[in-house]
Amino acid sequence: MLIDPETDLLSRRLVAEEVPGTILAEIRRAVFAGSKLRIHYAAVDQTPKWRTVDPIGLVIVREQGYLLATRSGADRTYRLSRAAEALPEPAQRPARVDLDQAWQERSKQFRTSGDQIAVLVQVNPARREELVSTALAVHTEEPDTNGWLRLEVTFQDSRHAEWALWQLTTEAEALAPQSLRTSLHNRAAAIATRYAESS
Repeated sequence: MLIDPETDLLSRRLVAEEVPGTILAEIRRAVFAGSKLRIHYAAVDQTPKWRTVDPIGLVIVREQGYLLATRSGADRTYRLSRAAEALPEPAQRPARVDLDQAWQERSKQFRTSGDQIAVLVQVNPARREELVSTALAVHTEEPDTNGWLRLEVTFQDSRHAEWALWQLTTEAEALAPQSLRTSLHNRAAAIATRYAESS
């Protein structure tokens, strides 16, 4: 098990689902015993299905649980299911697993998949929750020298990132990438021009 690693796959925008203790115990039992696990899981925009997986480890971050597993030999990461059953069949997995490294690698894959964009941003602590509530993921977070917070977050794409930062007005600043800073600058300049006093 890995508890509260530095990297977070998803932000806190979702209320952590309370997985029944019996289900969590069943998942832990399969992980520690090295046996296959049957979970009732729903992928995005799909109906829930029973899947048999080979569990590698359990990660708890920001009160949300994730199961690292393989399915038909392919790496998979699941938010903890509300239904699970440990099976007697041994799991197909390495004898030794560096769970922290595996979690970092899967988090990196998540951050770099598709059109997603990683953004370095500083934000007024009073507006932090608004920022992370719109992000897909929070990867790092630390105090900045000016009393604000510096976070690395992932958004669905550049338009999503621009929209999210625009909502925070002057209470947040995108530090990188430069393309996002340019888009926000151009948008602000256009608004300023529109509302400039007529001579």
